[in-house]
Amino acid sequence: MYLAPLNYDRFFKKIFSDLDIAKRFLEDFLDTKIEMIEMIKNRHAVTDDATYIEFDFRCKIDGAFVIIDMQQWFKADLVQRFYLYHALNTGLQLETLPKRKIVIDAPSQKIKKVKDYRLLEPVYTIVWMVEDTMRFKCEDYVSFIMSPEIVLDFVRNDKLWKTNDIQLIMNEHAQVIKSISNKYKEITFLEKNRLVFLFQKNIVTNKKLEKYVKWFEFAEKTKNKENTRDDFKDFEGDPVFDEMIRRLNQSTLSDEDIQYIHNEHESWEEVRRFEQEFMEKGIEKGMEKGMEKGMEKGMEKGMEKGKIIGEINALTTMLSCPSLPPSVIDELKTKIQTLNDHLAIKDENSNA
Repeated sequence: MYLAPLNYDRFFKKIFSDLDIAKRFLEDFLDTKIEMIEMIKNRHAVTDDATYIEFDFRCKIDGAFVIIDMQQWFKADLVQRFYLYHALNTGLQLETLPKRKIVIDAPSQKIKKVKDYRLLEPVYTIVWMVEDTMRFKCEDYVSFIMSPEIVLDFVRNDKLWKTNDIQLIMNEHAQVIKSISNKYKEITFLEKNRLVFLFQKNIVTNKKLEKYVKWFEFAEKTKNKENTRDDFKDFEGDPVFDEMIRRLNQSTLSDEDIQYIHNEHESWEEVRRFEQEFMEKGIEKGMEKGMEKGMEKGMEKGMEKGKIIGEINALTTMLSCPSLPPSVIDELKTKIQTLNDHLAIKDENSNA
């Protein structure tokens, strides 16, 4: 091993503790020039009873607060957890939000100091997904913002899109544009906040001509336990990546770091084995149930055909499992397609 895995939390934090590195990553992903970046503490007690919330990295850049968090694997609470982080990214601004004076009783000119919420700044919460793609197959990332509900209603209106009335569609479109163009009392602040899920697997596969791609290619190469210096030749000469290579170089790792890598690797291998075992048991159970239903339906059409229907039912049931890796999903879909093709051939033969 030449470099430690960037995707492991300890080394991700080690890399992003350098503000020049963090600044460059954000510039490459957001496709902007950042004039100012400031590290902000990443551990907070939010309520009296809450346990500590700790982000992998949090900073302040020009006109926005940013969280970057590394997510190794699928977790059932993933979306809710990062939505909470996203909300906290705004709420934590209360710590430094200045106060302003307002008059609460005109006759007596009684004055009260309150937080000046006009000074709240937008937040970006960036979730770096290592293994999971949340079943997005083509996208490098998906970004969620708050927009008027009329936008989604317009997009999802099947009845509207099936009509041949172009004028009706244009009228509805005009209503949407009018709604999202409303700037009354800075309501557009809402759409400036972004919750983003980045998919490392998709990015290294798609290889788009984007500046951010090399960050994920670099990270992907460090995942290989047998990585060598030759793997990173293309990154040498860039001051930011040179510093990353220096920080992750095996020669700089302590015995504790080496043990941490070993423990993390074993933990994730155990997760993979568990998910594989869970999947196999689920398939087996699904096959049994699917076969029962299929056999019942197939009694009239022949036992062999009933068996095929049972397998299709079982595999279709398995596709609803949220923790399946993308490769397994593709494999299941291929099997279902093959069985459907086989079933169609049998139908043709029986009708001949």
